[in-house]
Amino acid sequence: MSMKTRCPAAHPDDPTPCTGPVAVTVLDTINAGADGCEHHAARLLASLDGGRVYALPDAPAGAALRVFTAADGIRPFC
Repeated sequence: MSMKTRCPAAHPDDPTPCTGPVAVTVLDTINAGADGCEHHAARLLASLDGGRVYALPDAPAGAALRVFTAADGIRPFC
């Protein structure tokens, strides 16, 4: 995935590239969500209160757990 076509979970002001394929869906408390690579999904999840993450059917094993764990250790995106 290139910087021009980043995953839907990437914030427009976030300059970091995707770190793999779209693998998970991040949902907020009203079930609005975005699919994303593990990197941007973790950044999005860290920015939500009460957010949840679910692996997509073709995601690598453990993708949702990696996103959840990473989100717990990073700051929310400004």
